[in-house]
Amino acid sequence: MKLIVPLAGKGSRLRPVTNEVPKPLVSVAGKPVLDYVMDIVADLDIEELVVITGHLKEDVEAYITSNFDVPARFIEQKVQDGTAGAIDLARPYVDGPVLIIFVDTIFDADLSVVDTVDADGIIWAKEVEDYQRFGVIVTDEDGYMERIVEKPSEPVSKLANIGVYYIRDYGALFDGIKWTLQQPANQGEYFLTDAFQHMIDNGRKIKTAEVTGWYDCGKLGTTLETNAHLLENGGRASVPEVGDSVTIVGPVRIADDARLENCTVGPHVTVDSGATIIDGTVVNSIVGKGAIIRGASVENSLLGEGAEVTDDASGMIFTRTESLLAP
Repeated sequence: MKLIVPLAGKGSRLRPVTNEVPKPLVSVAGKPVLDYVMDIVADLDIEELVVITGHLKEDVEAYITSNFDVPARFIEQKVQDGTAGAIDLARPYVDGPVLIIFVDTIFDADLSVVDTVDADGIIWAKEVEDYQRFGVIVTDEDGYMERIVEKPSEPVSKLANIGVYYIRDYGALFDGIKWTLQQPANQGEYFLTDAFQHMIDNGRKIKTAEVTGWYDCGKLGTTLETNAHLLENGGRASVPEVGDSVTIVGPVRIADDARLENCTVGPHVTVDSGATIIDGTVVNSIVGKGAIIRGASVENSLLGEGAEVTDDASGMIFTRTESLLAP
């Protein structure tokens, strides 16, 4: 089985950090988002990783080649024409069942069900209360997908599409993508879910499987919520020995080589390697590699690699000396 991972997006909702770091390599609870996904598929028989690149593609290629022991093929999506266009680029290299994972989220799921489910495909979902924010999957009484409704005003379903798919009938998938790409674009994009709809309309069956956990890493607020969850429940909290002038309010994750002096850190804070916090307070934030906080109170913020903060900050995304108020 091949695994297609689309990584071409610019991560605009995490700018300016993603101006310099590809979104899937943004660190959450001390670990890039992509690493969590690769951990989930580690026990599967992945023949090849097909990576759709774009923004900062050289960084993505270098990281994957250096960190994962699986054959990888890199294909650049030069035209950002949507998810269907991205997956279509893998067409020449897919000759069997395929797993597709969009790396915007961290999820908890048993993907080994691909070996047991008798269907043409599987789409993973999570039941949510705020269904109006998502594309939701409408199923029949046996749990097979009938259609996906984007951001419904009425509760036609509460099963949110999380962007994880297994397709056994890969021929029908690419037939659906071909059909989708021949239709009028939706605001300049072509959506993979339309290809799934084409499969279903032509007699294929896609089973819906629920995940036990789903944690968004696509914008500031949800990324910090995911960081907090992983510190609370994901076994990611850790604290090295600190001096008497440092107060720790757990759970937190602090790199062994971080420099902490006369500060309070936590709760729900990750401090990455080489970061410095002096005469400051940090709450519910991610402090990137080599970042510096000096004489400041930082709350609900994401500091990219090498960022420096000397004034109070709340609800901000920082990279180096730039800052951006998050929506």
